[in-house]
Amino acid sequence: MTDSGECDGRLTAVVELAQAMAAAQSPLESVGAAAERAMRALGGSFAAISAWEREHGRLRVLANTGELAEDEERYPADESYAVHDFPEIAGFLHEEWAGGGAEPRAWVESAAEPDEGPGGRRDAYRRQRVDALRRRGRGCCVVAPIVLHGRAWGELYVARPPGAPAFGRADADFATVLAAVAAAGIAQTERLEEVRRLAFTDPLTGLGNRRAVDARLDEAVERHVVEGVVVSLVVCDLNGLKRVNDTLGHAVGDRLLERFGSVLSLCGAMLPGTLAARLGGDEFCLLTVGPPADEVVRVAGELCRRALELELGEGVACGVASTGDPIGTVGSARRLFRLADAAQYRAKAARAAQPVVAGRDGGRRDPVVQLADQAPPAATTERRRFRGRRP
Repeated sequence: MTDSGECDGRLTAVVELAQAMAAAQSPLESVGAAAERAMRALGGSFAAISAWEREHGRLRVLANTGELAEDEERYPADESYAVHDFPEIAGFLHEEWAGGGAEPRAWVESAAEPDEGPGGRRDAYRRQRVDALRRRGRGCCVVAPIVLHGRAWGELYVARPPGAPAFGRADADFATVLAAVAAAGIAQTERLEEVRRLAFTDPLTGLGNRRAVDARLDEAVERHVVEGVVVSLVVCDLNGLKRVNDTLGHAVGDRLLERFGSVLSLCGAMLPGTLAARLGGDEFCLLTVGPPADEVVRVAGELCRRALELELGEGVACGVASTGDPIGTVGSARRLFRLADAAQYRAKAARAAQPVVAGRDGGRRDPVVQLADQAPPAATTERRRFRGRRP
């Protein structure tokens, strides 16, 4: 039986774990905070949280904390274990509780256990854990399943060094509570990430949306001003979408948008770190930070070529504006957008099969640059400024 002081301490530990997860700056840091707090609460020297990746049949370690072995990292890039080596999470655990039995409960293992047992399946699993403890120089561990939405999501693992008191049933019960609190934190983080993803994603194409572009472009232009990094914007207008909608229906038009979105994503991948986005309607863009202007123009040309090969539509009008070209000072995202939009307008008006690039026909005297700079900088209809001028 635990005394009141120990109960108070464990309640405090539970609250601190929840608070640490809530204060984390990223989902991975939230998982790391949970492992850290669980280790402290259970008096461990090491802790890890792993996720069960069903599609790959493995437990992937997300975070390690405490006394790490030589081959362990705080946030490992690729530390994983085949579930068939440690199959409790998919084997007898499922049989005991996920199938309608008892609630999920943690269990303990000790490196001091004998090598041989009765030989049953569960003993074979236990020997895997015991062997792992010995290889890592640890004396005992407690493992608690992390359950989300009624399914095994992963596990919390806490270990103590050789010579330390072994974990007991009370520790396992407390680990079960800590895993449940961690699960609630992970679920909340996943919900917030999904909300954030939806807020910055176009639902039809899966590309970024205008909000994502605005946020990234503001940061990019600031880097350009401070560090001189090259920032480029490719703005595209998909030709023929209205005709497809009017003659074949909006469902077919949506399919054209999706297919072009895939082409845009593929071309964007040719430039490391590029954001591919749908600005709205038939307008798309690529935003790059770092690659030279010539490389961006080359990829924009490839985009035009691939767009013409689509079964539907009539290609794409493409405009490029890059701080790597002679377009004058770019101190705001608004100016780079105006330049790319003006270049795209020229491409549309000329029915150009290749991208039009701002600044490459006379620098500041380039008609594209002059057209962009004629537009009032405080205009609110930024993306549609040139639409009424088209023949």
